Amino acid sequence: MPTEKVSTQRSLFSQILASILVNSIYEMSNFPIVLINTVLSPLSFLVVIVFVSHGSLTGQAVAGGFIMSMFSAGVGLQGDLSHLKNDFKLQDMVVSSPTNWQTYMFGMAISEIVYSFPALIVLVILAYYYMPLTFLGALSLLGVLLLMFLTSVAIGFTLSTFSTDIVQSFAFSRLISTLFSTIPPVYYPITYIPLPYRYLAYLSPTTYAAELAQNAAGYLPLTLSAAALDWAILIVVTTALFFVAKGKSRWRET
Repeated sequence: MPTEKVSTQRSLFSQILASILVNSIYEMSNFPIVLINTVLSPLSFLVVIVFVSHGSLTGQAVAGGFIMSMFSAGVGLQGDLSHLKNDFKLQDMVVSSPTNWQTYMFGMAISEIVYSFPALIVLVILAYYYMPLTFLGALSLLGVLLLMFLTSVAIGFTLSTFSTDIVQSFAFSRLISTLFSTIPPVYYPITYIPLPYRYLAYLSPTTYAAELAQNAAGYLPLTLSAAALDWAILIVVTTALFFVAKGKSRWRET
């Protein structure tokens, strides 16, 4: 029994490592230009906010950069999975192997985190100087980013199983990233939005994530009940999207 357990663990590790090598290390080593794109995507909005606010919203913009990086990484899973499925027929091989969809998605999701390392390293350095986080605040921020990543992974995986063309996938990825991480108040406080339109921002889960991230750094005070409600909404949305990914995604052709 212990031998079988070790063998299973090794098999799982090798599958995850293969996903990282195929989906991130290969591109990063052979096409360095992708690293520039990965870093510039979240930082470009950060720079704009810093200049427009004359530096007063630098901390909030850094928090927004974290959220956009994690959300874009998960949504980017859609394009990568679609490319591997439609152009290389990798999913057909995985389906015919003992690997289940959870292992496949987990390995590919980890590869997206590796792919986002350059941007995350820059943001961590900026956060050290511009985000006054306590230990509990840092844990809260990590929890928010984890939920954002899981939410976007569920969205990206589900859409990738329906996509039939890489161009279509990239179009959806850009559209979703724009709708969820640039239009909502991610890089600035929601109080900057006039009240009649503020309620529309709450249609996006990234708004709740931004509130919690800004609260963790002391930029946006939240009452205990308001913070609890934000956490509850994020957890419910993430859980619901994973149930959708499990029940509605087309893992096997029927």
